[in-house]
Amino acid sequence: MANIRPPKDWNLPEREATPEGIFRGRRKFIKAVGIGSIGAVGLAYGLSTLAGNDDKLQSQFTSLKRLKARRNGAYPVKRAITDELIAAKYNNFYEFSTRKGDVWELAEKFQSHPWQMEVTGLVEKPTTFDIDDLLKTMPLEERVYRLRCVEAWSMVVPWIGFPMKALLDRVRPLSSAKFVKLVTFLDPEVAPRQSARLAFWSREPWPYTEGLRMDEAMNELTLITVGMYGHVMGKQHGAPIRLITPWKYGYKSIKSIVRIELTDKQPATFWNTLAPNEYGFLSNVNPKVPHPRWSQATERVIGTGNRIRTLSYNGYAAQVAGMYPKV
Repeated sequence: MANIRPPKDWNLPEREATPEGIFRGRRKFIKAVGIGSIGAVGLAYGLSTLAGNDDKLQSQFTSLKRLKARRNGAYPVKRAITDELIAAKYNNFYEFSTRKGDVWELAEKFQSHPWQMEVTGLVEKPTTFDIDDLLKTMPLEERVYRLRCVEAWSMVVPWIGFPMKALLDRVRPLSSAKFVKLVTFLDPEVAPRQSARLAFWSREPWPYTEGLRMDEAMNELTLITVGMYGHVMGKQHGAPIRLITPWKYGYKSIKSIVRIELTDKQPATFWNTLAPNEYGFLSNVNPKVPHPRWSQATERVIGTGNRIRTLSYNGYAAQVAGMYPKV
């Protein structure tokens, strides 16, 4: 099923088809992020974020708690793992900034410990989990996954976490549960773009929310992630706990989760609420369906700038294609 509707010949131009507020907001957002064209300008900006401050970043890594987790080899990736320094400087974390190279510094004051995450809704045993207890009691493993952004860039990251199914099994979902809603933190004092003082951004639907169908949440690939590169999660990556769904575009992998709610109704999600004609609820990686402003047929590899062909479902069709109608 297509997650982003391809443009048709009869579609009105975006300026005419989109409400005034969304149009102007999107234009400002695109200008800030630098994704209006996925070409030389985007590449130059991307590479510029990777230079400098390596010593400061390296000190961040050494201060993070190491995690013991055996690598799960069931999902091999025939690409090199992205260098950790590069991954740490190239982040989409919209609560802090639309500029990827700024996030790692802006997130330094964010308090990711202690941390609790509530799992509630249509479950037999609603529970509030402490992150330290989860690290001790859940079956941690390392999985090397491809990460594909809707902006047509990609990385390969060694995540550490546990299947979402293992967490949901502990709270015993009711048969009436059809969807999973995930919610991130809300702290305008720490996260600049959540602040109502910023008039333009105040209309955005904070806190950031995402959602999955129950079959997606219970899929073997769906990972609740607490670490990467052998240690706990860095703040710029969504510490202390985030979602990874490697067959979907990266914005589905919500960061810094505070609540998971099982529901019988499809939940509203951040980007789908802002621009439903561009960002679908499913958001499966599909090289045949372009974004309204660029192709999804290829992707730029962060760290090298090489452009490679995008794989259907980001290369995970064997595990997930059966959940969706053939197109």
